[in-house]
Amino acid sequence: MPEILNDLKPKAIWDHFGEIAGIPRPSKNEARVAAHVLELARKAGLEAKQDPTGNIVVRKPASAGKERAPVVVIQSHLDMACEKNRHVNHDFDRDPIQLQRSNGHIKAKGTTLGSDNGIGVAAALSVMVDKTLVHGPLELLFTVDEETGMTGAMGLQSDFLKGRIMLNLDSEEEGSVYVGCAGGRDTVLTFSVSRNDVPAGMSALRVAVSGLKGGHSGVEIHVGRGNAIKILARALREIGKSVRFRMAHIEGGSKRNAIPREAEATVYVGQSDVEPLVKLVGKVSLAVRAEYASVDGGVVVEARPVASSDRVLGMDEQERIIGFLHTVPHGVIAMSNDIPGLVETSTNAARLETRTDAVIMATSQRSSVGTALETILDQVATLGTLTGASVVSTDGYPGWKPNMKSKALAATLQSYEELFGRKPVVKAIHAGLECGLIGERFAGMDMISFGPTIEGAHSPDERVEIATVQRFWDLLLAVLKRISS
Repeated sequence: MPEILNDLKPKAIWDHFGEIAGIPRPSKNEARVAAHVLELARKAGLEAKQDPTGNIVVRKPASAGKERAPVVVIQSHLDMACEKNRHVNHDFDRDPIQLQRSNGHIKAKGTTLGSDNGIGVAAALSVMVDKTLVHGPLELLFTVDEETGMTGAMGLQSDFLKGRIMLNLDSEEEGSVYVGCAGGRDTVLTFSVSRNDVPAGMSALRVAVSGLKGGHSGVEIHVGRGNAIKILARALREIGKSVRFRMAHIEGGSKRNAIPREAEATVYVGQSDVEPLVKLVGKVSLAVRAEYASVDGGVVVEARPVASSDRVLGMDEQERIIGFLHTVPHGVIAMSNDIPGLVETSTNAARLETRTDAVIMATSQRSSVGTALETILDQVATLGTLTGASVVSTDGYPGWKPNMKSKALAATLQSYEELFGRKPVVKAIHAGLECGLIGERFAGMDMISFGPTIEGAHSPDERVEIATVQRFWDLLLAVLKRISS
């Protein structure tokens, strides 16, 4: 286990977290961490089952005298969002996460940490192997591929679980108990492109946006941080007003549920236009830095000569693509009229890539109101159609409707107040949780979600506040004990 975790409490959670931080577990590649969970269950003498999708359920009998208590499901997801800073050499399929400790937090060296949902997994493993805890019958559910489509939760079969009370451990604000979440869908737009030879006498430059914080598009979309793809499109539009250029390549972002931190385009200009282009980009950089000074002040837009042999896009295709990127909405569309401070509807211009014959833009829409979700989907799709793209929308995932009469909620509120002398905040979250899908598949499932404080999830700034992990653990044990009574 990493030495920096040695003195942290609760020891069980940090020991397990250190172990799984050493196991690569990107979405759709969770076999190694799944094997780790199954081996721990085998050593503990517990029944474990893995379904065809890769989800695992481990059944733990009740502690003595609690056999008649209701079955409680403890749920977390095994995969992690994989983001890194451009200069960091890290292979998420092979390399362990390098942990750091700073100012009361644990974070990673230039990559996402995986505390989302690694701390939840570590807590579930701690419950699984500890024979001293007081609880009723337990089902420890470990799902896969939450971060890139929730296909694990989608693949759950109705006979996989017996319990109808579920504690989801995938929230990121200690002191809050979540009882609802938004639903979401993705919209992917494909622009077919042709390729032409680079006009004679033109030089290649790379226009790049960097230095942004990014973040989780469901948790931090309302903060107003910059979107690298949108800023790059703005810069290209500004250049095109006075400098004729040809674009060969454009890319940005990496995950549908992360706000893009970096983006770049390779463009060709005549030799006499190199200096004017660089100056125009510099002006955009200054303007953007001033606009985002209070929320994302590290942003930089720059243009530098590069060696490139790419052929360029057709001029009409280039203008339509840049026009779409400049116009496509990003950010908060509406705030909730019912829950103060809750984002109701949003859209994230998430990921952009160039292939030989196409430029592909992936966007992600969320809303706690079904009709509003359909409307923003249609707006993005309509803009894509008008600019010549083919459009495909995914089935997505459902929202989770709050149940304020939940017995699990009552047990959690009572336990929290007894432990800490204050009431927790009851909330809904704009991010998608697996609770919506699990509630659809298991009728009557009574669910809540809570966790420690995690900041910057889905970005290399991700960090977990050490002190909140102990409070999270204390609450989990207290809730299990109260439900068993």
